[in-house]
Amino acid sequence: MNKDQGIGILLLIASVIGLLLYAWLLSSYAVVVMQITAFVAVATMLLILAWIGWTMATTPPPAPLEPEQTRIPSRPEAKQ
Repeated sequence: MNKDQGIGILLLIASVIGLLLYAWLLSSYAVVVMQITAFVAVATMLLILAWIGWTMATTPPPAPLEPEQTRIPSRPEAKQ
């Protein structure tokens, strides 16, 4: 088994244990757990929006695009 598979198994086991712990806490302290869960969800969303706002406010605007000057090839003069 390589390192990535070991980390994957560890994440799987930790997730299942976390789910069982959350279910047990929810059955024992439903109101408090729901309040904490709602707070963390809303706070995470607002922090992501704040980060996006900070990034937009502090990033300098892009340089304006200047139109390319194209040359029209000159025509050879008609020979008479």
